[in-house]
Amino acid sequence: MLPAGQSLVITGDNGSGKTTLVRLLCNLLTPTAGTISYRNGKGALEGEDLRGRIGLVGPYLQLYRDLSAIENLAFLARGRGEKPDAQKIRELLEKVGLKGRGKDPLKTYSSGMLQRAKYAAAILHNPDLLILDEPTANLDEAGKEMVLAVVNEQRKKGSLVVATNEAEERTWGEQHVVLA
Repeated sequence: MLPAGQSLVITGDNGSGKTTLVRLLCNLLTPTAGTISYRNGKGALEGEDLRGRIGLVGPYLQLYRDLSAIENLAFLARGRGEKPDAQKIRELLEKVGLKGRGKDPLKTYSSGMLQRAKYAAAILHNPDLLILDEPTANLDEAGKEMVLAVVNEQRKKGSLVVATNEAEERTWGEQHVVLA
């Protein structure tokens, strides 16, 4: 059980199942046995209600590389039935360190810049639960500081799950799971 405002860190050797567990938590995979349930005080959440409350950053997630960051974020907002808020998108891009690059196609971005764009996408809808798989992969020191700021903000307003092997990232959780 992960109460609101709590953080869980998942660690384990390569191939131990961290990413599989993350995909199960995000409802991207269906468990072959058992259940994963989310409750918000009003009962269990599933389907669109659940997806609308989770933000995910992982190396396997893709944004549309022919579109700009602004276009990607607007597309994602519309996919959630929201009207894209240009001011909010600009603020998010600044927050993740992409100020001035929002109109550039993602195919012109470095791997670190793409990772920053994924963070903007994950927090666009103010998720209750933010799930980070290899959260600082491909990021320079400034990018890692941005991630830490996002993590600290999320811990104040919602829950956080981090799958990592990085020593510093292991300190981000009150709860820990080690996969073998």
